[in-house]
Amino acid sequence: NWSGSLIVASLTGAFGSSFLYGYNLSVVNAPAVYIKKFYNETWERRYGFSVDESTLTLLWSITVSIFAIGGLVGAIIVTPIVKFFGRKCTLLLNNVFAVTAALLMSFSLLAGSFEMLILGRIIMGVDAGISLSALPMYLSEISPKEIRGSLGQVTAIFICIGVFTGQVLGLPEIFGQESRWPYLFGAIIVPSLIQVVILPFLPESPRYLLLEKHNTSKAEKAFQTFLGKDDVSHEIEEVLAESRVQRNTKLVSILQLLRTRAVRWQVITVVVTMGCYQLCGLNAIWYYTNNIFSEAGIHHETIPYVTLSTGAVETLAAVFSGLVIERLGRRPLLIGGFGLMVVFFGVLTVSLTLQKTVHWLPYLSIFCILAIIASFCIGPGGIPFVLTGEFFQQSQRPAAFMIAGTVNWLSNFAVGLLFPFIQSGLQTYCFLVFAAICFAGATYLFFVLPETKNKTFHEINQAFAKRNKVSLEMQEMNHYPGERKSSAEQESNFTSSVDNGETKKGIV
Repeated sequence: NWSGSLIVASLTGAFGSSFLYGYNLSVVNAPAVYIKKFYNETWERRYGFSVDESTLTLLWSITVSIFAIGGLVGAIIVTPIVKFFGRKCTLLLNNVFAVTAALLMSFSLLAGSFEMLILGRIIMGVDAGISLSALPMYLSEISPKEIRGSLGQVTAIFICIGVFTGQVLGLPEIFGQESRWPYLFGAIIVPSLIQVVILPFLPESPRYLLLEKHNTSKAEKAFQTFLGKDDVSHEIEEVLAESRVQRNTKLVSILQLLRTRAVRWQVITVVVTMGCYQLCGLNAIWYYTNNIFSEAGIHHETIPYVTLSTGAVETLAAVFSGLVIERLGRRPLLIGGFGLMVVFFGVLTVSLTLQKTVHWLPYLSIFCILAIIASFCIGPGGIPFVLTGEFFQQSQRPAAFMIAGTVNWLSNFAVGLLFPFIQSGLQTYCFLVFAAICFAGATYLFFVLPETKNKTFHEINQAFAKRNKVSLEMQEMNHYPGERKSSAEQESNFTSSVDNGETKKGIV
């Protein structure tokens, strides 16, 4: 099922999208000292005196956290963009934000303007907000159901590769020097240009072409390209069956989606998984890493190289998840990942609390950090994006990704804003807060989440029908409140649905 076009589309799409998100998460860490010095020198040149410590801390906090504000903006505006331009064209146009941000940030030192760096960060956040919705949407719609999970994990894998690349390029031997830190931001242009060169030669999402543009010939060619076979009649019929259900419907708004009873638990599940994705404490782990390595006796100058182990473990765990997700399924990986994080957060709390009393406990803390990162990337790190693409029908998907993106970026901003206060108040016990969040998420998913492996979008909706307390026929009719046909038209149009292997007629 893995055609060459499918592989190239997923790798190119992810390299210019989710890779940049991961890269921009880690790229500011290595040059932090030099950027703060640049802020201070710029301030002194403008006003004749050095900036005070509190103002410098505020400027740096804004530089780091405003990335999440840009991401929220991107998540909000992505729905009309993907509707009008399509999934592939949205990914291509999104590179305008990436290139603009790269130029602003890389030339900020030369221009003597720290405002350019801050503005570049927020524009880069907009790029990330759009790409983290458009890319999973595109990948879920071009892949066969048998490998939809593996292909969806490409998003998470390239986020991890981006984080690791940011760590590597930030080493002192490469760009981690005072005179070279602008090159760290200028490097953003490279993935964007590669995507702009390759992606235009690949087709648009066939489901988008068929269901939203009603272009059967182009959709058929797109299916043939991505599936690597000439006979795609089965795939066309599968999508047309959904099309018959959605006939004469329009793109669903967020408000309509929230009011639709037939997808109530799908929406709740997306909100829970995306909230736990950001609130599970991985950002806190990155905050503590250098301190824990230092307590273990690792020399200060060696820590950046040891930190590379965290990025490597993160990447390997994400690749492992992509390889086994179609065998094990989404449900065990997601629940198991959160469950393992609960265990290792508990052990980490004990080891950090007692590490001054036992000489080998700091090394146990290092192991726990790596284990938490691996547990996150095995399941929670990528599967929430896959589930968002699987839970909803074509007309609902853009609104669903907007909701998921909003929750994602608001949670990201909340962690950046509140974690310093949680850490100062609870010290090493702060990890128990994240353990509780992971436990709550795992418990919810255990009771609510159905397995979506190797299922069509229609079958996934059937799995939620009982929990939403609607029959399959009512579920299809109530997908789009206020958009129904007249009763006379309903009676004259029928669709076939499959229930336990038997075909039956249902009024649409």
